Amino acid sequence: MGFLDKLFGRKQPSGAGKENLDPHKDDRPIDTLFVENFKEKGGKFLYCESISEFLGYLQNIFSENMWESAYCFDDELIKYLNVASISLDEKASVFVTSCEHLLAQEGSILFSSNQLKERKLDAYPNNFIVLARLEQLKINKDQALVSIKQRFKNNLPTNISAIADYLPEKKDEDFLNYGNNNSKNLYLLLLED
Repeated sequence: MGFLDKLFGRKQPSGAGKENLDPHKDDRPIDTLFVENFKEKGGKFLYCESISEFLGYLQNIFSENMWESAYCFDDELIKYLNVASISLDEKASVFVTSCEHLLAQEGSILFSSNQLKERKLDAYPNNFIVLARLEQLKINKDQALVSIKQRFKNNLPTNISAIADYLPEKKDEDFLNYGNNNSKNLYLLLLED
């Protein structure tokens, strides 16, 4: 029913327009929605049932890409890199990190200063390996930001940004995005809770 119809009291036939009540509604499970959107944008997705499976995938990724070292400052992930015999180097061509949330509707990954410190995404290497957990899945940015606000009530992180495209070589023709390319060659290792 349009604005003028409402204004002049015209009635809408019963059942008409019900399919448009929630344009964001999607009947797919949130994890399926995220994975489909993530892969559609060029992301590489690996599901891990255990830490040992995560470590195996990590070693395979490094071997496949002939990477010898990683840039990482997350203490938990540094322990995993040590177990996988991957050395650390601030000048490495791959950054290993965690994230704040996975956004299902967009297929994007949300980061904050907890993962990036105060640096912009473009200051990091083009190659990212992200370890996330199922509990970090959110339907959209609104849910993710509410979660961050609740979790960090007294010390909100800054520098909140997302990677929404996983093809760094792709050129965006939209002049509104000029200079705002957060594309990364990204591997997501999703760990079962």
